[in-house]
Amino acid sequence: MAQDGGAIRVGVGGWTYEPWRDNFFPAGLPHDRELEYASRRLTTIEINGTYYRTQKPESFAKWRDETAPGFVFSVKALRYATNQRVLADAGESVRRFVDSGLAELGDKLGPVVWQFMPTKKFDAADFGAFLALLPKQVGGLPLRHVVDVRHPTFRVPEYLALARSHRVATVFADTDEYPSFADVTGDFVYARLMRSRAEVETGYEPAALDGIADCARAWAAGSEPDPVPRIEPVSASGAPRDVFLYFISGAKERAPAAAQALIARLGA
Repeated sequence: MAQDGGAIRVGVGGWTYEPWRDNFFPAGLPHDRELEYASRRLTTIEINGTYYRTQKPESFAKWRDETAPGFVFSVKALRYATNQRVLADAGESVRRFVDSGLAELGDKLGPVVWQFMPTKKFDAADFGAFLALLPKQVGGLPLRHVVDVRHPTFRVPEYLALARSHRVATVFADTDEYPSFADVTGDFVYARLMRSRAEVETGYEPAALDGIADCARAWAAGSEPDPVPRIEPVSASGAPRDVFLYFISGAKERAPAAAQALIARLGA
């Protein structure tokens, strides 16, 4: 959905989840049409299966063809690349993942998410070597990278400077489980919203969804919202940015309702 700045996309993680067949997908919808249905009510989905095993090019092409025009996937990178003890040695795993068929998504390829274990500490030299391994394109398509770092040692200005030097975004994880900071390090914003509650029909209370919508508009316009955790003070406004928001974890059964409620607030 276009705003006065960058595009704002809202979605969930994955599309195969049994409880969604009771509260999101229509009764009787064939399982092989769930992605098609979801892509016409959400504007993005984070593919999680790519984190656990290598997918075939044919799978990426199938997902591309099943989804609505303008829909975008983010793709979680294979865990073997990020779970390495020495990240500088991950080059082969990075290449194998990137060349596994991402280019088949075409203009539906959004950010690539590199998620790290909560035990992975910040080592500037090794982490910088890993960021240098991330390719700028695949099959003629530009690649946008975002890292999901989950150890408290990343909450330092040195990490922010390193990520910015490589033009890599950082996941803002809205949770108490992992370090949560929303300092912008790339040319887009990527947030994983993890506080949905089962007793709330839309996962989040209306006032909370209003606040998320306000943050999304600020990020898209190139500014930075105040009511989010940060490492450094708010910087001056910059260029417009694309924004990707995913309702993930928490009460997952409420994720599609939360996403649709936010989309409505943003004027889809």
